[in-house]
Amino acid sequence: MIERLTAALDEIGADYRLDTPRSAVVTLPGRRKLTTECGLVLEDHALRVEAFVARRPEENHEAVWAELLRRNGKLYAVAFATDGSDDIHLVGRLPFAAVAADELDRVLGQVLEAADGTFDTILELGFKSSIQQEWRWRLARGESTANLAAFEHLRPED
Repeated sequence: MIERLTAALDEIGADYRLDTPRSAVVTLPGRRKLTTECGLVLEDHALRVEAFVARRPEENHEAVWAELLRRNGKLYAVAFATDGSDDIHLVGRLPFAAVAADELDRVLGQVLEAADGTFDTILELGFKSSIQQEWRWRLARGESTANLAAFEHLRPED
């Protein structure tokens, strides 16, 4: 079964490594979230898809959860979920018959789009105070603020 999965991953040119005899981890490059690692785990009759998106929000939990629930209805084959620590993941399960290159490409594309497309929103809603604090700290010390560019609107007034 793993051979079928690796053949499909090879066909789509995925950047992956085998993690166990029944699983692979695919590295998906993003723009907002630099990379998303997506685990593909072969079960008896299904392929489980798992990807970490962000850690537990520090604040505004309800707003973060509401945003993710709104987005769930638009996703293909995966959905946002939380683990026991309230960290945010994308999860899904596909029938093993769906392990073909075109379907795998579609699902991995959805994982990337969902993780990358929601990342800044999750950060702004769930970590706004920390982002503002980081702005103040970097500005006070003359540090680079390049990776805060997406949050320019949170920059403190001079």
